[in-house]
Amino acid sequence: MTTATINRISKSPVTGKEYEIPSVLDDKAGIDAFIALHPGKKVVVVQGLGFVGSVMGLVVANALTEEYAVIGIDLPTPASYWKIRSINEGVFPIIASDPKIDLYYQQALTKKNYYATYDSHAYSKADVVVVDINLDVQKKSAKNNDLEGYDVDLTPFKKAIEAIGSNCKEEVLVLVETTVPPGTAQKIVRPLLEECLTKRGLTTDKLKVGHSYERVMPGPKYIDSIQNFYRVFAGTDEKSAEAVERFLRTVIRTDEYPLTRLGNTNATEMAKVLENSFRAMNIAFMVEWSRFAEEAGVDIYEVVNAIRMRPTHKNIMLPGLGVGGYCLTKDPLLASWARMNLFGSEEKLGQSEKGVHINDKMPLYAFEYLQSQYTGSLAGKKVLLLGVSYLNDVGDTRYTPVEGFYDQLINAGCEITLHDPHVKYWEEKDIWINQNLEELLEDECDVVVVTTGHKDYRSNESLINTLLSKPAAFMYDTIGVWTKDEIKALGEKHMVKVLGRGDL
Repeated sequence: MTTATINRISKSPVTGKEYEIPSVLDDKAGIDAFIALHPGKKVVVVQGLGFVGSVMGLVVANALTEEYAVIGIDLPTPASYWKIRSINEGVFPIIASDPKIDLYYQQALTKKNYYATYDSHAYSKADVVVVDINLDVQKKSAKNNDLEGYDVDLTPFKKAIEAIGSNCKEEVLVLVETTVPPGTAQKIVRPLLEECLTKRGLTTDKLKVGHSYERVMPGPKYIDSIQNFYRVFAGTDEKSAEAVERFLRTVIRTDEYPLTRLGNTNATEMAKVLENSFRAMNIAFMVEWSRFAEEAGVDIYEVVNAIRMRPTHKNIMLPGLGVGGYCLTKDPLLASWARMNLFGSEEKLGQSEKGVHINDKMPLYAFEYLQSQYTGSLAGKKVLLLGVSYLNDVGDTRYTPVEGFYDQLINAGCEITLHDPHVKYWEEKDIWINQNLEELLEDECDVVVVTTGHKDYRSNESLINTLLSKPAAFMYDTIGVWTKDEIKALGEKHMVKVLGRGDL
């Protein structure tokens, strides 16, 4: 039982409902009652109820070959407590376009096999603990908007692991899915768990620790990105690797998507950050080429599409507002940090770090391009932003590049209106968003900016016709959503600019 001294409010961005966080935090009776409903079933505790953990819990609750009792656990903070209450009250805390989310949640409600809590007593019941918590990188910005440095603070992550070790069984399997610096499972997680077990007078030879990174993609294939997708895994020893494999085979369709076992957890941890570093570098690479295209009067979109005809170059990127989400914005830094801090190198991963620095500046460049093309001051101008999430057709605003662009507009004195069909509440900005685009377009705008490439904005004849009916304004597409025909039509009335299309 944990005692808190101050009552706080946790508000659901899904329903708007407010929950008072109790001063005395004790859910032992609730956990025990849940376990009693499922005699003989293995218990899986998912640590973290964010975009990965909450849905991972759903997938485990609907496992393919095993009936699990699933407990999701998170901290009783204003940012997280509402998720716990929502899951137990019949409202899933994630808004997604994947119909399987609701299907799986309804099935879990029927089976009554998914429970949420804040009480670490849950770990004492676990046969498997899946770690899906945040591990953040704190970036330090210099005055010239370059990245001055960054910190990787493992303190919260270590506390989460210690909470497991202070309560878990000797024979528990701890499976880390969190993206971590290479070396974490072997050098941090296992030693911490062994230390906790030893302090409790328990043996450590039955403990199993593994790593299998998630590749979760919020959107129309949210569930499939977990259950119907390839997985890489490893263990800190042989029995750990075997235990991870047995567990994953119960929740993933390994007949269609075979598992890949690597030699050790250092390798799987490196695989995740290398995977994301490659993509981040690819995006950063295109930044300077899109600027070159604008200077040379070249449409970089048609150039890239021509190059993509070559099979070896199909993954070359296109221009955009910037990089967002939880992975590409930090994973290269985790790798560089690990090289220096966990493996004793004096040399950082310079190219990977530079890629992150370039990507972080993309929203600033997109704003400066708008400012350079717009005649007159932006102060007092009414600006409509189409999209706030970091990725098309998802409702995820974590580290969205739209935030940096939005901040620049605010600093320039603009009056901003927001639309996003997938985001009701922009948590990072504490803003509720009007999702009725027709209603928003009734008001006059000086500038309309496509900031996310949602399908709602693509090939939308109604949207184009509505924009054509409005007084002359500045139309700015940072994603390349509008076709040449749409650009031509809009250009007959408005000033139109598309990032990376220098021929306009």
